[in-house]
Parts: sequence; C-alpha cells; structure tokens
Amino acid sequence: MAVSKILAALFVSMALYEVSVEANVFHVGDSIGWTIGKVNYTLWSETKVFVIGDTIIFEYNKQYHNVMQVNHEDFNSCNTKSPVATFTTGNDSFNIASYGHYYYICGVPGHCQAGQKVDIRVPSPSPSPMPQPKPQPGSPSPSPYSAPPPSWGSGPAPAPTLTPGVPCPPPSSAPAPTSGMSSPPSSEPAPAPDSGITPGPWWGMAPAPAPSPASSIYASVGAFYPSIAVLAYVITAFAY
Repeated sequence: MAVSKILAALFVSMALYEVSVEANVFHVGDSIGWTIGKVNYTLWSETKVFVIGDTIIFEYNKQYHNVMQVNHEDFNSCNTKSPVATFTTGNDSFNIASYGHYYYICGVPGHCQAGQKVDIRVPSPSPSPMPQPKPQPGSPSPSPYSAPPPSWGSGPAPAPTLTPGVPCPPPSSAPAPTSGMSSPPSSEPAPAPDSGITPGPWWGMAPAPAPSPASSIYASVGAFYPSIAVLAYVITAFAY
C-alpha cells in the first residue's frame, strides 16, 4: 500500500514537472539557420536544454539543402540511403513528444561529412527522492549508538543484606594486633613434657633395663668358671 502511494506521488510530480516547464521554440543554428561550414551544430545543441513540448525549426535554402531524420548508426556514418524521414520544404518544424535522441543530417552528398548534422537530445528528468516514513507519535526514536555490553567484574561488589530479626554478633574482645608483623601460628603440635623415660624404638618395644652391679659380678664369674675347672684338673693330674 505504501509503495503504491509513493509511485503515485512520483508520477504526479513528473506530470507537474512537465506541465510547469514552458515549451520553447528552437531555430537550428539560430540566425544562421541550417547550412554548411558556418555553425558547429554539435556545440550548438550542447548549449541548449530540450524538453517535451519544445519545437525544433530547420530554416534553409531548399535548392542546396534538405533535412533527413536517421538512426544513431546512420548519423555517425552519414549514411543517407535509409532515412527515417526526409523533409525539403526549407522551413521544417518538429514537435518533441518523448524523451530520447533525435538525429538529423543533410542528405546532399558531402554536407553531413562537412558537419551539417545535429543531435537533439531530450533527457528524462531525474526521479524525485523517495519520502522517508515519518515516525509514529509516541514511538521512541532509534538511537544511532548502541549501548555498550556490560563489563563483568568492573562494577562495585553488592552490599550485604541484613536479615530482619537476626542480631549482629558483638565485636570481638580479643586484643588488637600490634603494628609489627606477627608470624602465622604453626600447625605442628606442641612437644610433650619430658618424663625422664627414654622412648623405645620405633616399633613400640621398651628397651632392656640396665644391669645391676651384682648381676655384673655373677656374669664375670660365669665367664671364668670353665677356665678354673680346667686349671684344677691339670693340678690334680700332676699330683698323682
């Protein structure tokens, strides 16, 4: 629906443009007319603005010239063998009814090659810019800049919330730390007090008790007893 309205407005504007432009009458070559060797017709047509409704008039001596309407290819090659139309009255006029190019040459041999040719160009008007849709009342206008994405961790930490009815713990009565740096508490257990007993081997057995003096004497006698017995035997043998 919106596209059809835009196209209708475009056609109406083009029609108004054509009506508003006043039609003009152009004499080819101005006061010199349609002849040879006196007018640059290419330059003459480039300095004019032709529109639909204009009238083009060729004034010439019909004994020496004529007017042929040709296509673009014959216009470039000055071919007079297949013209679209030929006019020989000496005072020929044409009404521009559509956009495009109108090619005319003189059909007398050598005249077209000498520059007696003209291109009447009628350009089509440039289309009007399409109207932009108006924003509806109350609708927010789009911002040309988009909001930046949130940056994680850049904002302040949220404040702790207090639960109603739960009292806050009283402040600790521990003494405030001194200004010097204190070493952190050791995680090793405190050594046990010395009881005077030497701990046993690692497998858990207690050591043997220390020998008493009496047991030491008995051990020494027991060690020398075989020697005494041998000595007594030797003495007894010599006695007999």
